[in-house]
Amino acid sequence: MLSERRLEVLRAIVQDYVGTEEPVGSKALTERHRLGVSPATVRNDMAVLEEEGYIAQPHTSAGRIPTDKGYRLFVDKLAGVKPLSTPERRAIQNFLDGAVDLDDVVGRTVRLLAQLTRQVAVVQYPSLTRSTVRHVELLSLAPARLMLVLITDTGRVEQRLVDTQTPFGETSLADLRARLNSRVVGRRFTDVPQLVQDLPESFEIDDRATVKAVLATLLETLAEEAEERLMIGGTANLTRFGHDFPLTIRPVLEALEEHVVLLKLLGEAGESGMAVRIGHENAYEGLNSTSVVSVGYGSGGEAVAKLGVVGPTRMDYPGTMGAVRAVARYVGQILAES
Repeated sequence: MLSERRLEVLRAIVQDYVGTEEPVGSKALTERHRLGVSPATVRNDMAVLEEEGYIAQPHTSAGRIPTDKGYRLFVDKLAGVKPLSTPERRAIQNFLDGAVDLDDVVGRTVRLLAQLTRQVAVVQYPSLTRSTVRHVELLSLAPARLMLVLITDTGRVEQRLVDTQTPFGETSLADLRARLNSRVVGRRFTDVPQLVQDLPESFEIDDRATVKAVLATLLETLAEEAEERLMIGGTANLTRFGHDFPLTIRPVLEALEEHVVLLKLLGEAGESGMAVRIGHENAYEGLNSTSVVSVGYGSGGEAVAKLGVVGPTRMDYPGTMGAVRAVARYVGQILAES
């Protein structure tokens, strides 16, 4: 275990390196921070921190920089989550309140996160596997053609056409709509197939083919939409950090194109708790020089998807964590109200 003083020295090194981009020396530390000890004592503390792998000496510089292990200790023990200011919170709310549908919510969230953190923002669409049905609407377009409209608790709307073998009257349609909604409203999508399994048998023989066609379309829609989707933005922000990536930025850009990789990274965030993956903690090699800060978002206290940012390990962790958490909270409120 490190002493309190050495923890303070580590905190100061991380803060200075993140702020200045320059390796940190003992003289600069004693001048900038009230550590209450001499430069010689700070040098000794830095030697211990280096020996234990929390800081390292890049090339021939006299200064030191944090390692992945040093950043991890900083995040776990030393960094609080920096709350956003009142004007920042108001700006977030105003920007997100203007969204007209789910695609707009996700698009605005990506732009907002990228602007607030100046990192790459990644937002996962609410997963239908974790969503519930708000309503199923059935509309008659022609004697043998219907439209099925599926509305989820997260505001997602899916429309599908259903062609039927025989005409289906308005009375039968209203009956099917009522019976279908009585079974599936408020239920998880993953439960729907079992809930509607015996529904056709409760209708007259002449209507069963149409009921089966409607249910087949509904279940197909669920299967199609179960595929996880995400939106990414702010990739250009990485060009500001060229020197933070040891050899080249290309592996990072290639990793960001792999949506499967990003979904897996986001998946490491708990249901609503925040996850911070630093450097080599990221299993994907192309992201070994980055940190990923992610959190779940959703309505009613249950996460239906994840969002987060990707940036260099030399990151303002308290500020980034604060922004990610605040944006997730506002998006959750919008989904709850939609």
